[in-house]
Amino acid sequence: MNTELKLYGYWRSSAAYRVRIALNLKGLAYRQVPVHLVKDGGQQHAPEYRALNPQQLLPLLVDGETRIAQSLAILEYLEEVFPVPPLLPADPALRAQVRSLALHIACEVHPLNNLRVLQYLTGELGVDDAAKNTWYRHWLHTGLTAVEQGLAVFAGRLSLGEQPGYLEACLVPQVYNARRFNCDLDAYPRILAMTARCEALEAFKQAAPEAQADAQ
Repeated sequence: MNTELKLYGYWRSSAAYRVRIALNLKGLAYRQVPVHLVKDGGQQHAPEYRALNPQQLLPLLVDGETRIAQSLAILEYLEEVFPVPPLLPADPALRAQVRSLALHIACEVHPLNNLRVLQYLTGELGVDDAAKNTWYRHWLHTGLTAVEQGLAVFAGRLSLGEQPGYLEACLVPQVYNARRFNCDLDAYPRILAMTARCEALEAFKQAAPEAQADAQ
């Protein structure tokens, strides 16, 4: 497709962070449209954005007349429409392992720790910051323990051998969030090693939250 790719996101959204990494790894040009998750009661709830994405979530990828919500659906779309370079291994078993770990991060770990859940805990349920942080760290460590074990299949390599892809696009933003909440990550040497290799690459540096135009 020759249309301009447009990514609606927020600088610190880990789901949008995943997509920025994937776009950069594939070398695709795209225009970012900031949607502030807190300002004005959350700009993702504004009528203009709701008309584009009824889920009222980020990110949203627009490719011509095609609109795709949900970060992993976007990654799958990019892999199918722009297959080179790949984000997934060629081997079916390894490809399934990558998807399994990515889904665990995106569907089991992240949803329990994302902004709207934390806001509900402190706002509607009256949970104090100490209890909120205990909640965050409990579910993060439960999830990362499983990911750490799952990475053994790659034997110290990246998911595409010497190259990162789909898995790392999900892992690095989750580690970024863990560091934001001062979580002790010493128990996850495989995760830390994989993250360090990725963060040294330009595709990840350019996708980092602080590198975005709307960073605050």
